[in-house]
Amino acid sequence: MIDKPRVRPRVRRTVNLHLLPSAMTVLSICAGLTAIKFALDHKPIPAMALIAVAAILDALDGRVARILDAQSRMGAEIDSLADAVNFGVTPALVVYVTLLSKWPVGWMVVLLYAVCVVLRLARYNAQQDDGTLPPYAKEFFVGMPAPAGAVSMIGLIGLKLQFGEGWWSSVGFLAFWITGTSLLMVSAIPMKKFHTLAVPPNWAAPLLAVLAIAAAAAVLEPYLLIWIIIISYVCHIPFAVRSKRWLARHPEVWDDKPKQRRAVRRAHRRAQPQRRSMARLGLRKPGRRL
Repeated sequence: MIDKPRVRPRVRRTVNLHLLPSAMTVLSICAGLTAIKFALDHKPIPAMALIAVAAILDALDGRVARILDAQSRMGAEIDSLADAVNFGVTPALVVYVTLLSKWPVGWMVVLLYAVCVVLRLARYNAQQDDGTLPPYAKEFFVGMPAPAGAVSMIGLIGLKLQFGEGWWSSVGFLAFWITGTSLLMVSAIPMKKFHTLAVPPNWAAPLLAVLAIAAAAAVLEPYLLIWIIIISYVCHIPFAVRSKRWLARHPEVWDDKPKQRRAVRRAHRRAQPQRRSMARLGLRKPGRRL
């Protein structure tokens, strides 16, 4: 009987996927710091593009960590530090080098912006461990998030690249805009977390069409697209404030799904004219004691 040679089992070499989210965060830091290098070389377009890349990586690393069940305390700390670099230090330096290096007040306003980003991130991290917040608080940011602040900053460079010199590139307007952005980040104004929004089925086709238009605009008119995004974000703020106030007054819907909440809000809106007319006539609801 001939002995068959033993075949050694193949050893499968697998990559530790738990490192992937942290690797994406490190890459985002590299993109942010490289954006500063391009700004110093007087190349604002690659600098803006790298800030956008850092923002995309920042949006993806947390989701990848949740999908792979790779969330860790170290990853959270790296992510927070990356946000401070990519959306605080980097936009401040890029805008200063590109637009404000000729004026002493320029350094003051970008310094204010960078400090406000750090304060905003510190408050956000502290609120993550606050168990006293109501359930609906997870659906809102407190103040403008740091990535939105970075988009607001690079939008100033986009105006100059699109239209050249003008009042939009004056030191007065730049200081006003950067100061306003900084104060919005450390304010207590609620702003909606868009990943918590539920899209109704009948809105799916129009939103996909808008996405296609935005993709075309990103190629043809990228600077105008940045300002469309900025203006749309600012316009959503009153709706976010109203939504949070409504949720605070209706704890019975805190655990409901978005579809059920919308039904309750529609019912309340339909009932409002009736309540107003009853109040004008001095009437009260049946069953209510005088």
